[in-house]
Amino acid sequence: MGAGGETVLELRGLSAGYGDFAVVRDVNLTVNRGEIVALLGPNGTGKSTTLLTAAGELTPLAGEVRWLGEPITSPLHHRARRGLAFVPEERSVLMSMTVRDNLLLGIGKVDPAVALFPELEPLLPTRAGLLSGGEQQMLTLARALATNPVALLLDELSLGLAPLVVSRLFAALRTAADENGVAVVLVEQQARRALGVADRWHLMRRGAIVASGDSSDGIESIESIYLSDSRLDDADPGGTATRAHVAGIGRA
Repeated sequence: MGAGGETVLELRGLSAGYGDFAVVRDVNLTVNRGEIVALLGPNGTGKSTTLLTAAGELTPLAGEVRWLGEPITSPLHHRARRGLAFVPEERSVLMSMTVRDNLLLGIGKVDPAVALFPELEPLLPTRAGLLSGGEQQMLTLARALATNPVALLLDELSLGLAPLVVSRLFAALRTAADENGVAVVLVEQQARRALGVADRWHLMRRGAIVASGDSSDGIESIESIYLSDSRLDDADPGGTATRAHVAGIGRA
């Protein structure tokens, strides 16, 4: 896994949030061509805020975002023209349009999308609103990958989907990284599944990255960090939330 190539996207000392309130602080992260980096952690730890800032939807309060070695401050639609694709948590399909028309939005193409997900071919004339949740997410990911992006940012791709669909989506991500050199940042709560496809991971807690590692470290490494991190006890003296999240990681 992972091409270990040129750095595509880099966050340096990034602080970001809403108004003057910093949700994330001093985040450092890089993703290279052909590499999948997973950003893990429970709800409310700043994962989505980090991704939105990397995408250009939020302006950093401090630090910088770098694209192909240079600082970048342009909004998302400009970054998209330079090869950045962003898949938000909400499925970004237009429900009243057909699958074919959804794929043709922007610079999308039908044939590459159908090659990635043959399941979509018989659905091309169908309105997207009539698709299942899994089919809509396939459509969202197919449309993003069909633009041949340099980097792809994904927020909770697996949310609410059946395990078979999640496996299908993650396999497409791994193929895009390995065969096309796409640099991927994957925000996920299902840590076990994310580790199955990612090259490296970062664990967020209270708006900061508290641990990092390679996917070969395994889920046990992340569980041990949760169980041994005394900072968790500050916010959860009884340990209830901590134990619940570790249990969730083990089941994911």
